Formats: sequence, C-alpha cells, structure tokens
Amino acid sequence: MPMLGGVRPPIAALLCGLLAVSALTAIGLGTVHEQDVPQALSDAERQIAQDAADSVGTSINASARAVRRSAASATPAGSSKPASVLRSLLPTGHPAAGGVLLDPRTGKPLAASGEKVPLTGVDAKDLARPDTGNIAPRVVASGTGAPRLLLFARVSVPVAARKQDENQDQAGDLRGDQDAEERGLLFVVSEKVAAPAVYGAGRTGQLVDRNGKVCSSAPTTGAALAAATGHRALPAAAANAANTSVHTGDVSGSVLGDGRHGLRKVTGWASVVSEDGKDDASRLGLTVLTAREVPPAKAGADHMWFALVAGGALMVIAVLVTLVLWGTMQRPLLRLHLSAARLARGVGEVPEERAELARPVPVLGFGEPGRAGRALESIRRQLLGETGPEPEQEVRRRPGVRALVLVCALVIAAWGVPLLFLLNRVPAAKAVPAAAVADQQARTEAAADRVQRSLGGSRTDLAAAASALSGASRERAAEVLRRERADHPTFRSLYVLDRTGALVQQVGKQPVRTLVPPTGEGITQVNTSGKIPAIAAYARIPAPGNAKGAKKAEDSAPAVVVAEIGVDALDDLVSRPGLGSVWLTDERHRVLAASVGFEAFQSLPSQRLTRLVAKTDAAPGGAGKSASAVLHAGTSPGEGLSVAAAAPLAQTGPAAGLGWRVVSAEPAAALKLAAYQVQARTMLAGLLALTAGGACLGWLHIVVVRPLRTLTGCAERLAAGDRRTVLFPVHHDECGSVTRSLELLRQALVERDRGAGADLSAVPAPSFQCGSAP
Repeated sequence: MPMLGGVRPPIAALLCGLLAVSALTAIGLGTVHEQDVPQALSDAERQIAQDAADSVGTSINASARAVRRSAASATPAGSSKPASVLRSLLPTGHPAAGGVLLDPRTGKPLAASGEKVPLTGVDAKDLARPDTGNIAPRVVASGTGAPRLLLFARVSVPVAARKQDENQDQAGDLRGDQDAEERGLLFVVSEKVAAPAVYGAGRTGQLVDRNGKVCSSAPTTGAALAAATGHRALPAAAANAANTSVHTGDVSGSVLGDGRHGLRKVTGWASVVSEDGKDDASRLGLTVLTAREVPPAKAGADHMWFALVAGGALMVIAVLVTLVLWGTMQRPLLRLHLSAARLARGVGEVPEERAELARPVPVLGFGEPGRAGRALESIRRQLLGETGPEPEQEVRRRPGVRALVLVCALVIAAWGVPLLFLLNRVPAAKAVPAAAVADQQARTEAAADRVQRSLGGSRTDLAAAASALSGASRERAAEVLRRERADHPTFRSLYVLDRTGALVQQVGKQPVRTLVPPTGEGITQVNTSGKIPAIAAYARIPAPGNAKGAKKAEDSAPAVVVAEIGVDALDDLVSRPGLGSVWLTDERHRVLAASVGFEAFQSLPSQRLTRLVAKTDAAPGGAGKSASAVLHAGTSPGEGLSVAAAAPLAQTGPAAGLGWRVVSAEPAAALKLAAYQVQARTMLAGLLALTAGGACLGWLHIVVVRPLRTLTGCAERLAAGDRRTVLFPVHHDECGSVTRSLELLRQALVERDRGAGADLSAVPAPSFQCGSAP
C-alpha cells in the first residue's frame, strides 16, 4: 500500500494530531500566570519613554538645523561690528539662553549675548575647519549647575577693504590678513536642555546623560515620585545603550521595581537615537527615564487545572475516536481486502489455489464493509455453482461509514467549539486595568503634542523664511524657497502670494487649493472637502525698510508665504507602535490624517468614538481636556472591545484655534494581559482541534469513505448478475485492490456463464476449521 493512501494514514494522523493539540493545550494554558503588574503596563511605560525620547531628539535636531540655517542665510556686511553680526545670526523665535561669536585662531570671543556660554573643552580652531561636516551638538556643565546644550555653526564674514588710516577701521576685529576676502568664525549657541514631554498623573520624566546625571526633568501632575538622582537613576541596560556608539540592539526597555506602600514602581527608558543613528541628537548619549507607581493587580485564577482537564479530555476523545475508526472501518476493510484477494487467486489458473473458493467470506463490521462482505460471499457461492445471481434488493437507508465519520467529527467539535467561542471569556471592562487606559490616554496626548510641535516648528521656520524674503530679488526669493523646502520634507508645496492673492512664486507640487490671503501668521485648514485635506502654515512677509519710490501706499503692502503641509507627513506623525489606530480629526470630527487607510473628511469608524471625542470639546472659554474609555471602536468587523482615547491637539499656540483632536483605539486583545492571553490560547486550542479533526476526517472521507461506498455498490450489482460492467480501480489502496479482485471475479463469472467454468463446480469443497483466518 502507498505511504499516503489507504485507511491507515488518515486514522494515524488523526490520533497524532489530536494528541499534539492536547499536549499544546495543557502546556500553553498551564504556563499562563497572573502577574501583579501586567506586561501591558511595562510595555506601555517603555513606549511612553520612546515617545518622549523621540520628542527630545526632534527638538534637538530642529534647534541644530535652525542655528545652521541662520548662519548660512545671514549676509553681514564687511563693515559690521561683531555684536551686529551676532544679533543677525541668532535664529528667529529660537529659545537661546546665550550666544557667542568665536575667533577660531585664538579661541577668544568676539561678541556675546545673553548668559555666559560655557566653552570648557571647546576647541574653536578644530571645530571651525571647513573640511569637516556639521559640528555635532554637545551637552556641557554650566556655572549655574544646570547642563547646557551647545549648538555650533560656521560663519563666513566678509572683510572690509584696508583703509589708509587703520585707526579709522571700525571692523578691525573682523579683518584677517591683508589679502583675505572672507573670514571664518565659529558661532556657538547655548540653550537649556529640552525636558522630555511626558503625560499622565503621577508620572515622572527625566533626561539623563551617559553617566546617569540628570540633565532636565519634566513637570508632573498629581502625586509624583521622588526624582532619582545620581548614576543609579540609569538602568544598566540603558547605560550600555547610551555608551554604545553604534546601536545594534535594544534602545528601550522597562524595569519593574519593588513594592512600596502597596504600589509597584514601573520604570521605562529609551535612548535618544534615530533609526540610523546619524542625526545630531543620536551622538549625545542621552536617555529618557519615565516612572510611575501602579497598584498591583489582584491575584487571578490558576489556569493549570483547566489546562489539565481540557488536555486530558481531548486525549480521551482522540483515543476513543481512533478505536472506533479502527474497529468499524480499518479492520473490516483490511479483512475485506484479504478476502477479495483470496477469491481472486481462487479463480486463477493455478489448480492448487482453487481450493480458496471453498472457504466462506467472513462478514465483519456494519454499513458498507458488511454489505461488501455479503456480496463477496454471494459471488463465491455463484462461482461454486451453489446458487445463481441474487436479485438486487432495495437497501434501506441505514447508518454507514459516512455517518460514523460524521459522529466522530461531532465528538471532536463538542470539545473544540466551546473553547473557540465560549470558555475563558473575560469582559474587557474587568480585564483591562485602569492604569492601561490611563497609559493609552497619555500616549494619545503625546501624539497630539508631537503634531502640535511639528506644526509650530513649521510656522516658526516659515516666519524666518518670510523675513529672508523681505525685500529680496526674485532670484534670491526663489533660492530661499528652494532651500526652505529642501530643509522641510513635510512641505508639499511652498508658494508666495501678493496682496491680491495672486500666485507670485512657487516650488514643489501644485497646491491643492491656494490659500486666500490671511492676516498675521499661523496654521489653517484650507479646505473642508475633496480628496486631499489641505493644511497650510503661513506667515506675512515684512515690508522692506525702504519704501521710498513706491507709487502708492498699498503697493508696499507685504505679501504672504504659504507652506502646504503634506498629509503623508501628518500620517507619519500620528503613527506610533503599540498605539493602535490613530486619527487626526478637525473640529467637526472628520478625519484629516490617520495611521490606517482612510478617505479624506470621513467620519470616525464608530459612533462611540465620536461620542468620546465630543467629551474633549471645550466649554466656552476653555481649551478642552483628554478623555479615555474601553468601548467598541468598530475599527474592523469582529474586533471586540478597544481601549480608546482622545486628546485636543493644542491648548495654546498657533494650532489651538483649529479645534483638532487626536483619537486612538487599541484592541484590548492586543494588550499583553493574562486574561487575553488565556482567551487567545484557548481559542487557538479549539481552532487547532477543529482543524486537525476536520482535515484528517475529510482526508478519510475522500480516500476511504467515498471509494468504499462506490465499491459496495459495484459488488452488490455484480452479485445481482451484472456481468457487463467493467470495474476499474481508481486508487492504489485497499479499495482499489478489492476493485481489481472484483474485476477478476466478474471475468470468471462471465467465463462460467459461457460454460468454460464447469470444472470449478466440480472441485470438492475441502474441510476447514472454524475460526481460521480467511
């Protein structure tokens, strides 16, 4: 018999499959243990630290780019004094605590502004070399005790021509050699180290360097933990990550602290590093630490007993089903195969084997095997001449092997269906701890802050570009626009409007919709319908100082520079791992951007989400507040309950008046909670049992049951006198072997009916012992 054919392989595979599922059920469910602090809370704290680290890195990178951009765009005159040059270099809207202009030859400051810049360890001559790349920022200690972030940029200053009387040279400090036309200076800006943006009542946030020294701390709301200081504030894994120049492993993690006053401390850490590690912030070795105390969960039920009972029950079912199939199908079919082969040998040309016809065919089993056995016995007697063809009787519909297979499938389904749909179901309102809901809200607020910071930074940079465009020629304006768009990949289109709203200059893609000339500067939503939401930052271009020669007063009215922000950039801003589906909605709760697929200006996928967002709407004179809940978010069919949160985009700043909201929904089943792990593994066990049982029984039905039913009909028709139907074996298995034997018996009966088999009836019937093998 072939390896994958016949009756044996499906039954053996069914037994092995069900026993394997039984073992997996016992092991999978028995190893789930309730923890006093669920893994979901530790993961959420780690992700909150990651969000804060990304915010810090974005802020540092933006500051470094602003300083370099200001140094590159400044065009001081050769006769300018160092103080005037320094004032022109300080970035517009940049929160610099101090600035200094250094002479790279001597390292001495030529001009200073604001607080004293700590220059300990700064080699101006080495940093000012033009053959090196961008100068990386540094975190240094200051005289006030608080660390400072130093930002560097190289500045090229033209030197005024030598005058006859050097005493009348007002720019002597800026002039180098007699034949020099430009002179390189080093521009250094000092600012406070950005504090990590963390949200959630009672949560602390600290930014520490690679030595564990605290650089800055985030303000907290509610009862906060005592801030840890010193090297012990930095976990060992975080210290290793901070001191590694090339990050090849984990750059974030969480630590579970000891209990205190009935609470457990959960600490998350994340390195301030980008994916490629090539940006400015990645070189500083900074790490964000967040911590929060949570109440331990109540002791849950032990799932070992359920695992043993379920696994043992499936093991018993597997053994019983196998024994039933072996006794009622496999054993009778194999004996039928042997009996048919014996009769086929008896009608052969070997005289010694003709005595096999004298031995009766045992009739075993019920259903089709029994009917086929009775037909074979009738054919044997016809070959011996004891009887003629028996008239084919109408067979009453009785249960057969097909009903037997169906009963076995129902028995397996009786074990698998309850596990798949009924058992170990815990309401999400009880399974999801309140701390997990609060963490979802905190991460949603962080996402809203990230979008607000990006929009605010775009508006600030656009205001600086507007100042550079004031009084500039058309060629100079085009250069400024091209550089601005190259520095801001989020800008889809950048264009300038005159006072009538006409498009003057443009770089990038065609605007979705041209903005009507507004007043002032800020962020606005250009359209409220269409295929692509149009969001724009705009700033007024100041009028040039010399307006003499203007024909009319209105001719000197400043124009507007507008940056259309791409929706893809907003999609990337709201997308965060572990936050689920995130949407950015307008004041009418219509979707502007999302981390999942959406249509522009569509409604939220669930009315429950819309009602949750409505709770964040501000009262008259208010700014709104965040909200969270466990509800049916309706993000996909059959998803179940989700942990949802909504937060206003901004309470202050240019985006505060937009009324936008950030909404998130994470499926509760995706959280690493013991109750959902048990539910998922229970469903998996039921699904595996149903799959194994259905596959093996279906296999058995295809290769055994259906051919056996066809074989039984052929045998009964042959016994009833059908000598004209030629029987062809289809499969090379037991049923095929019996079919081949029936064809040989049919040919023998045809020869007998023609008179060629008279000698068969003359063969004396030998005696045999009862109970002997057929």
